[in-house]
Amino acid sequence: MMRPSNPDREHKHGQASFFGRRKGHKLRAYQADLIGTLLPRLALDISAPAQLTGIFDRPRDDVRLEIGFGGGEHLVTEALAFPNVGFIGCEPYVNGMAKILAQIETHNISNIRLFAGDAVELLAWVPAASLARIDLIHPDPWPKRRHWKRRFVQDATVAAMARAIKPGGEFRFVSDIADYCAWTLAHLSRAPDFTWLAERAVDWQQPWDGYTMTRYGRKAEREGRVSAYLRFRRTSS
Repeated sequence: MMRPSNPDREHKHGQASFFGRRKGHKLRAYQADLIGTLLPRLALDISAPAQLTGIFDRPRDDVRLEIGFGGGEHLVTEALAFPNVGFIGCEPYVNGMAKILAQIETHNISNIRLFAGDAVELLAWVPAASLARIDLIHPDPWPKRRHWKRRFVQDATVAAMARAIKPGGEFRFVSDIADYCAWTLAHLSRAPDFTWLAERAVDWQQPWDGYTMTRYGRKAEREGRVSAYLRFRRTSS
């Protein structure tokens, strides 16, 4: 698997946007209505002082973040399975946001809050050591070498996640692109605040217990692509 030849030349994500599609096919009337009525009630305002304990309808045991939740299958399943945990979903793609809003309304989910902007800005906004987990599942791999600077995993974002995740918390990463898995391992391996939790091959070759396969993950399996499931623990300072 290929590794970046010169990581010191990486793009500074603190000055960049989350690189995702903003809009796809036209929204149906119901979806557009949810964007206009439900999203404002669930959207985080990062211009206000960071206070995660007050963003949910009641106190939650922990708060987790999923970056780029796509259609929302994984995030919704997690929120339903762990009602005492608060979840933040970050997704700049408006069609993905519309899909998860429909699921939130259908299942009457109260422990999800949403952010439609830059994940890097969100990480900078949350209080230090406030997140129990961050999930990054099947992110855009930006496979061309000249686009590697656009990958979400960079030294700067790893440091931002280390600040946001509490000691003992985790960063979890899933991808079916071998090069991006190697890239992520390289970045997290040189990060002093994270430890890779795999002890044997099966630990990264198979999903962790309770993992919800996404629509993209099922497509990758049908097309013969093999995913890696990487877990990293935030070490104590």
